Amino acid sequence: MFKEIMGLPAHVLVVHAVVVLVPLLALVSIAYVVLPRFRSRLDWALVLLAVTAPVTAWVAVQSGEELTNVFIARGLQGPIVDQISEHSRYGELTFWYVLPLAIAAAGLLVVTSGHPRVPTPPRWVNHVLSVAVVVLAVVSLVYVTLTGHTGAEAVWGNTL
Repeated sequence: MFKEIMGLPAHVLVVHAVVVLVPLLALVSIAYVVLPRFRSRLDWALVLLAVTAPVTAWVAVQSGEELTNVFIARGLQGPIVDQISEHSRYGELTFWYVLPLAIAAAGLLVVTSGHPRVPTPPRWVNHVLSVAVVVLAVVSLVYVTLTGHTGAEAVWGNTL
């Protein structure tokens, strides 16, 4: 399922969505925390990004595993395998930071929504979620950068 799209490796196509959506989720989440007066303008973007960014990160991990299996089956060996392994570890960590970021951001959106069906939580809940969102957003940005850098190094490192 995650091997190819129209004859091309799915991974090389999906990673473009991750490189866009994860930083957008991180930045919109931070904006939602630090710019409360703009929350009503950011809420739908935050919801959409909180759903799509982790999904694309997960698909990138799965398609990356498929691509690695193809390389290994074709006899790929040497230092490149170590580079791919490092890239894979960063990719998995990216997903495991983006998922809680999405959950925390969605939780913050719910507790700050002012919706009559949502009970007003204690103030500390907003503070804890806000700190969690900012920390997870920064960590997600770091890991999506590390993942992209190690992937680009593996593919393009010796080209120029």
